[in-house]
Amino acid sequence: MAVAASRPRAPYAADPAFSRGRLLTEEPSPRRNDFRRDCDRIIHSAAFRRLKHKTQVFVSHEGDHYRTRLTHTLEVAQIARALARGLGLDEDLAEALALVHDLGHPPFGHAGERALNEAMAAFGGFDHNAQALRIVTELEHRYAAFDGLNLTWETLEGIAKHNGPLIDRDGKPAGRYEDRTVPEAFLTYAATHDLELWTFAGAEAQAASIADDIAYDAHDLDDALRANLFEIDELAEVPLLSELLRDLRNQYPNVERSRLVNELTRRLIAHMIGDVIAEADRRIHDLKPWTAGDIRAAGRPVVTFSPAMTATDKAIKGFLTPRMYREERVIKIMGDAQRVVRDLFERFMERPDELPEDWGRGLMDKNGPVRARRIADFIAGMTDRFALAEHARLFDSTPDLR
Repeated sequence: MAVAASRPRAPYAADPAFSRGRLLTEEPSPRRNDFRRDCDRIIHSAAFRRLKHKTQVFVSHEGDHYRTRLTHTLEVAQIARALARGLGLDEDLAEALALVHDLGHPPFGHAGERALNEAMAAFGGFDHNAQALRIVTELEHRYAAFDGLNLTWETLEGIAKHNGPLIDRDGKPAGRYEDRTVPEAFLTYAATHDLELWTFAGAEAQAASIADDIAYDAHDLDDALRANLFEIDELAEVPLLSELLRDLRNQYPNVERSRLVNELTRRLIAHMIGDVIAEADRRIHDLKPWTAGDIRAAGRPVVTFSPAMTATDKAIKGFLTPRMYREERVIKIMGDAQRVVRDLFERFMERPDELPEDWGRGLMDKNGPVRARRIADFIAGMTDRFALAEHARLFDSTPDLR
């Protein structure tokens, strides 16, 4: 499937010249537009650097070839830019949203998030998207004039709403939060800087979100095959992958396994990008949007998979779940990782004086929710290896995670 070439800027694309601006007004840059500045600020943040040593699926020391949060993020950014280019959207904003999308993840991937969410259950829970917003609006301390990164409204909106609206127009939880409470970080920030949490995000945020799905599917397949969690012939039971594999073997009958895997994932990404562009074109044709606001008000995503590719995406994740995400060795390691996060949280709640001075200062006098959120901020910022080192410092026995 061919991927569309670059298009002229669409009328419904975000335009940095007409951004809704930053919470704190700054002088414009003479060399960079506002969305490019957002990309650069995210890349230079401490939270972005720490993604290098945070788990994607496999813990980082299992092998140098497996994805980390950082390599995954860079791959999502590349796909998001390709989608934006093919749809006439703003590439810098799409890239910024891809670069920031995993900034709030704690160590040890989704296992670490589950453990931290359970530990924080009595204090509002833990949500990595809400944590990303906290990082870029509060926790990063790079600038003399303000906390956070003072990003544009469009980037902050995309962090909050890339998966869809958080509330309905009456303020009731909606979408992924329909059966639970909307994280307080979103509501508190939006009370000061209205992110219109009841609407969909702009097209660039939707592109970054679906780029994340594409990267997960293709690159988790690649990592799982590298780890020999299943044989490549087993993919014959998965729609689209069976066709791609058949075509590859007809075209390159004697190709070595590693090249076959690389070609398979490359072609899967190309097919998925092409599908999203074609489906977005269909939806845009029906919607006839003239502004970015029309995309937000559409009532459904515009940049997304077709129904057929949605089924393929579901089939790929269904295939990987028992063989990778719930594979016996991965489950054991992630169970041990959850124990590390739980132990650290409980220890710091009892003994906040054992936190680094700049994190623990004044916490002995703070009540449960304030203390818990500060400790969650500290743990969420840890890399895998720092979490293990802290656990080894505080406890007699630390899991090996191998």
